[in-house]
Amino acid sequence: MFSSSCHVERMHGHPFSRGVFLLVGCLLAGLLGCQKSAPPPPPAKPLTVQFVLPKTRMITEQEEFTGRTAATERVELRARVSGYLQVVDFPEGRLVQKGQVLFRIDDRPFRAEEKRTQAAVAQFEARAKRLRGQEQRARSLLEKRAMSQEEYEAVQYELTEAEASLESALAAHETARLNLEFTTITAPLTGRIGQRQVDVGNLVVQDQTLLATIIPVEKVNVLFDMDERTVLRLRRLQQAGQLQETADGAIHVQVALADSDQFTLQGVVDFQDNQVDPATGTQRMRAVIENSDGLLSPGLFVRIRYPVGTARESLLIPEECLASDQGRPFVFVVQQQEGQDVAAARYIETGPLEGGMRVIRDGLTLQDRVISTGLQRLRRNAEINAQPRPEPSNADKPAPASN
Repeated sequence: MFSSSCHVERMHGHPFSRGVFLLVGCLLAGLLGCQKSAPPPPPAKPLTVQFVLPKTRMITEQEEFTGRTAATERVELRARVSGYLQVVDFPEGRLVQKGQVLFRIDDRPFRAEEKRTQAAVAQFEARAKRLRGQEQRARSLLEKRAMSQEEYEAVQYELTEAEASLESALAAHETARLNLEFTTITAPLTGRIGQRQVDVGNLVVQDQTLLATIIPVEKVNVLFDMDERTVLRLRRLQQAGQLQETADGAIHVQVALADSDQFTLQGVVDFQDNQVDPATGTQRMRAVIENSDGLLSPGLFVRIRYPVGTARESLLIPEECLASDQGRPFVFVVQQQEGQDVAAARYIETGPLEGGMRVIRDGLTLQDRVISTGLQRLRRNAEINAQPRPEPSNADKPAPASN
């Protein structure tokens, strides 16, 4: 027991152990000294951004709807007589003129029938002419009391029968003439013709076989559905005289195609349905637009702007100033905080897009400096170096939207 205790005391007092402890202590002291002497990081440099001031413009508030183009008319060409198709005389998908020959049906049976009925007319005309002469002679004899009343009436009845037969023959001849005319199918209007549905040599059946369709191209309808809330709102505005209409009561709408954000096409509303569809809660509307250049065809997707009031002064900012927070639009505005410009978030209520500028219904004033650059790097209340954005040159300015 005594020897073991002496051994432990000797180990603790060994010079090598004391050296190790001293070395570790020096290293720890050096590390702590380095950490205390490191300089603090420099403060973050404020982000340089540009800002714009809101502008004002007279804007007519509008609601936007989606719809499709449709033909103002659609004519289905069908055979009016039965027969074998002999000629197809038009380029498919091209413009055709009113009266242009499109199809021909084999007319030989109809030409023969027309000649037969014409001969029957001549036959009955001759018989009626002969009986008219007999009736005149019989009348003369009756006046001279050389013929009885019964004999004269028999001549009259025969003449009446002959004249009726002549009328029937004339009607049959007119029918045959029309059927012969119907073997040539012409365009009932000027427009674009579609694909032919029957090839040469096939039998076409009267009033059944569809040959082709034609649609006019000078004007195009735009069909869209308006929700019932907007329908009621428009009716109240109209009753109050606050709906923008022309002198004749027409309402003009703006139309944009699928490949553009600009509402460059103008249309006039010419129809609204007389009831709201209870299944969808919408009312069918129709506008007509000019298509003199032939750009539009039925079935195109379009967006429609419908005026819902009169023009009033509105606040606008560039579209690129807007950001979104879970669907809520907001902008960053420049504010002073302890003598330093900071980016403050401001939630806003937006309106329609007008020539690259977004209408702001609520949340901004003319004095607000709205940040337009560096939005991706901005954080709420971040320090910034705000500079006014230079005004674009006339060549770069977007064209003002029509109201």
